Amino acid sequence: MTAGSSPRAVVRRYADVTGHAPVMPEWGLGFWQCKLRYWNQRQVEDVVEGFRRRGIPLDVVVVDFFHWPHMGDYRFEDEFWPDPEGMCERLHAQGVKVMVSVWPQVALSSENYAYMHANNLLVNAEQGIDVGMMFMEPNQFYDATNPEARRFVWDLCKRNYADKGVDAFWLDEAEPEYGTYDFGNYRYYAGPNVEVGNIYPLEYNKGFYEGQLEAGREGRIVNLTRCAWAGSQRYGALVWSGDVGSSFQDLKAQITCAIHMGMAGIPWFTTDMGGFHDGDIEDPQFKELLMRWCAFSCFLPVMRNHGDRSRIGEDGNPKEPIYASDGTPRLPSGADNEPWSYGEKVEAVFRKYITIREAMRPYLRELFRIAHEDGDPIVRGLFYEFQDDSNCSDIADEYMFGPDLLVAPVTDAGVDSRRVYLPGDEKVKWTCLSTGEDFKGGSTVNVQAPLDVVPLFARDGKDHGLRGLI
Repeated sequence: MTAGSSPRAVVRRYADVTGHAPVMPEWGLGFWQCKLRYWNQRQVEDVVEGFRRRGIPLDVVVVDFFHWPHMGDYRFEDEFWPDPEGMCERLHAQGVKVMVSVWPQVALSSENYAYMHANNLLVNAEQGIDVGMMFMEPNQFYDATNPEARRFVWDLCKRNYADKGVDAFWLDEAEPEYGTYDFGNYRYYAGPNVEVGNIYPLEYNKGFYEGQLEAGREGRIVNLTRCAWAGSQRYGALVWSGDVGSSFQDLKAQITCAIHMGMAGIPWFTTDMGGFHDGDIEDPQFKELLMRWCAFSCFLPVMRNHGDRSRIGEDGNPKEPIYASDGTPRLPSGADNEPWSYGEKVEAVFRKYITIREAMRPYLRELFRIAHEDGDPIVRGLFYEFQDDSNCSDIADEYMFGPDLLVAPVTDAGVDSRRVYLPGDEKVKWTCLSTGEDFKGGSTVNVQAPLDVVPLFARDGKDHGLRGLI
């Protein structure tokens, strides 16, 4: 139990008990590029070259799932990734870090399954078939509550990824995502799932965090994860909201999700820009959504582009089929998802907000420092800064980005303005950074918001160099 006279006091005391987030490395502050999925080494290098050639800043490129032969092999598949070490060296030379996806599933066909099963490194079914999931092939989850299992998996990932230059890990499926959520039928090293299951994502992150610390990566640890538990923040957990839909309703829900995650003691949060599921890259309505989501993502702890995109090709297949040289199929890839994949208008919005993100680096460093030292969230409900303003408690479509910037994303299709409540009393001055107009606290204003503008207000003149950029 924690108590205090303000939300800030409660959250800070809670952080003291459950742990503080580490320091965010500098490369975590910029733009991250991903799609489902870059399936070979040449693609990744070409995409980074595309950013460089167009003069668009890029800090991180992400290699998504099924770059491995089988789940649980924890390595690149040689045919598609002949020289991952050389790839990382070349990307690092261009100032770009590399993140790879890791899943906790171990397929029965994996080269590591027999050893892990024989040494009790896997989750166990109490009865019936000992399979946790059937996605692509039968598999079972490694038991992240077992210190020996955590060590075994990290040693594989260190040898096959980190030692080859990979900088960060995407710890997906962290719930873990059982094919059937029959919790009473699974047992961990730490006990029955029905008693201890909630700690799985924390232990999953812990294994990679401690391994990276041991490898000398203190101050450079960020692990993207789809699930967390109390204390996950102390293990460098960057939580994203999962495979959300590509709709304005889902966009609006991300605001509430970001606020709640911060109040739960986890200050590092991000989303799949544009939503995850099947946005058609040629659909004008999806392009509108993506532009709005891009502007919103600029004012999240991490600005990250990702999604399973589609485009109906000549064969009527919205996905890209992939086959190995022996003719065996691999998981398909989605359509292109780079800033320039959607035409000049969308690319211009990406360029604008990536430029704004770069301009905000000093402010972002300060926000991450405060999150590390004090536990304050980066995305804050209005009530966090203005607890005496009773109007703030029920506002779920705008938020504070740190103490100084109020963000009011457009979360409806086909509109070019929105109403914004400016909290506080008349002593608080709010400056609209797109128009330069000043307003007093406690007022509601109507703000023009064409497709390339997110309503953004600076508190008491603290615009952090953004005036004129919005």
